[in-house]
Amino acid sequence: MNAVLIDLPLSSRDRSEREQKENSPVAVQAHNKKDILVPSTLGDRAPSKNYSFDRVFCYSDQEQIYNEVVTPILDEVLTGYNCTIFAYGQTGTGKTFTMEGDLRDNFGECSRDAGIIPRTLYQFFAALERRDTEYTVRVSFLELYNEEIKDLLAPDDDRKAVKIFDNLKKQGPLVQGLEEVAVFNAMQGIEALRRGSAKRTVAATKSNDKSSRSHGIFSITVHVKETTDDGEELLKIGKLNLVDLAGSENIARSGAEATQAKEAGRINQSLLTLGRVINSLVERSQHIPYR
Repeated sequence: MNAVLIDLPLSSRDRSEREQKENSPVAVQAHNKKDILVPSTLGDRAPSKNYSFDRVFCYSDQEQIYNEVVTPILDEVLTGYNCTIFAYGQTGTGKTFTMEGDLRDNFGECSRDAGIIPRTLYQFFAALERRDTEYTVRVSFLELYNEEIKDLLAPDDDRKAVKIFDNLKKQGPLVQGLEEVAVFNAMQGIEALRRGSAKRTVAATKSNDKSSRSHGIFSITVHVKETTDDGEELLKIGKLNLVDLAGSENIARSGAEATQAKEAGRINQSLLTLGRVINSLVERSQHIPYR
C-alpha cells in the first residue's frame, strides 16, 4: 500500500485578506523545490530553521500539485493496489481547498481551482473509458470526529456512529455498515463529495473562518475486469483513500473554548498518533502503534 503525505504549508499560499489586514508575518519562505525556511520570531535570540522535503510547491496552482503528486498513484490503483493521500498541516493552511477546491463542472471538465478529489474522479473515468474492459466505481465518505466514526453518505435520519473492525481476511480494517455509492461518471462522484462535505463538522476560530473539526476520508474503490492472453478473467480491485485531516492548532491562539477546546485536544492527539504510526512504518519497527 502506497501513502503520500502532503504537508501544508509545504504547499505555501498567499496571505489571506484578513491576515494582510492584521499584518500577520509570512510563516515560511521557500528557498527551492526541496527546502523551506521558517523565520525566527525571536530575532537574534534564536536562529531560523531550514527543513527539507521531497518537494516544495511555492505559489503553485492546483493542477501542478495534482500532476506531480497524484498522477503517478492512479496507475497503481488501477493495477489493483490500495493507496492513500493525506493532506496534513496546521488549521487554516488550505488542506480542504487542496483536497476539494472548486467542485463546479466546467463543460465536462474540472474547473481551474478543482482540488485533488474532483481531479482524481475525472482522471479515473477518463482512464477507464479508454480501456476496452468492464469496470465499476464506488465511493464512500466518512469522518472521524471526537473519536467516533460517522458515515457522511448515510441518509440524514440514519447518521449513527459506525464501528471499525480488523478484517479477518487480513485485507485491512473494515468499517461495518459504511455506505458505498456506485457512481458512473465524475460528476456523480463529485455530487457525493458535495453532499458529504455539507455534513462535516466545522466551526469558526481565530485561525480559520471555517475550520474542519473532523478528519474526512473520501475513498474511491475501482473494480476492473480484464481478460488475460490465455482467456482467463482477472478482477483487479484498487482503492484510493483521500484524507483531509483536521488541522493541528494552538488552543490559545485559535481562541477555542469549551467544546472547541475539547475538539482541538482530540485532533492534536490523533495527529500525534498518526505521526508515530508513520515514523514506525518508515523505521520498519517491529511494533506499529495503530491502536
